[in-house]
Amino acid sequence: MKFLDEVKIFVKSGDGGSGCASFRREKFIEFGGPNGGNGGKGGDVVIKCTNNLNTLIDYKYKQHNIAKNGGPGSKNNKTGKNGNNIVLLVPTGTEILLEDKKTLIKDLSKDGDKITIVFGGNGGLGNTNFKSSTNRSPKKFTKGEQGEEKWIYLKLKLIADVGIIGLPNAGKSTFLKKVTSAKPKIGHYPFTTLTPNIAVTIINNKEIIFADIPGIIQNAYKGKGLGLNFLSHTERCTILLHLIDVNNNYIDKNYQTIRTELSKYKKKIDKKVEVLCLNKCDLIDKKQLEYKKKIIKKVYKKKTFTCSSLTGNGIEELLNKLQGLV
Repeated sequence: MKFLDEVKIFVKSGDGGSGCASFRREKFIEFGGPNGGNGGKGGDVVIKCTNNLNTLIDYKYKQHNIAKNGGPGSKNNKTGKNGNNIVLLVPTGTEILLEDKKTLIKDLSKDGDKITIVFGGNGGLGNTNFKSSTNRSPKKFTKGEQGEEKWIYLKLKLIADVGIIGLPNAGKSTFLKKVTSAKPKIGHYPFTTLTPNIAVTIINNKEIIFADIPGIIQNAYKGKGLGLNFLSHTERCTILLHLIDVNNNYIDKNYQTIRTELSKYKKKIDKKVEVLCLNKCDLIDKKQLEYKKKIIKKVYKKKTFTCSSLTGNGIEELLNKLQGLV
């Protein structure tokens, strides 16, 4: 299934049904009085999140979402049928924003969270409601209220235990493929991955959700490339696994580039627990690896893990560390 993390949709609730103007007609009863029923209520539009989805792609092809109108009232004081509500299912972690893309309406962050985004119009009143001591045969009735309508934005921020970050071509997708059953697109060039990939693996009988965040580049926090889209997916990850291509000549600068982008995007992301791993260690010898570890220690004081996402060397130790932190 294709991934889509932001979409604009139109929602409209149903109009209320009109009330009815009717009079009782029976044999031998000349003045039966009013018996017009009320109109039915229009349907609501509800947005509900579920863990069973991880993309908003459905709403790219179904942009207009309109609930049913209420039915009209009828004779014998029969109330019109209420319009059916419609429930729009979205992935857990979806934010609902007004058309300005800034005003947050609701953050659906837990499985089953929901909100009625537009309410259906109330049904109109039948003429029975207007009977009085001075007006025994009212012909007055009211039309139903119009439903609400608005354009809104749905923005998905992935929820994962481990967010895999790093510069383009750091081996993130290869790592994800190695530790899970995911089949992301892999290539020997930057920006092979253009959308996040989500996958699950079991470590020591514990389910861990990984999110492969597409390569973050310098000035991503300013929106360069698809920077803001990518960075937003790090917000809900419990910990960050930072992969660096050990074969690069500037691993210390590469590390600082990612840290700078995270801190300038949002301070709270910069404070997330981070695990650093030098990837692609199969491409260099042990002497070179020790030299690279000394370089990275100048900017990262904690333990640096090493692995090869291709051969699997070092993966088990790294996964055990991640499992202990989640």
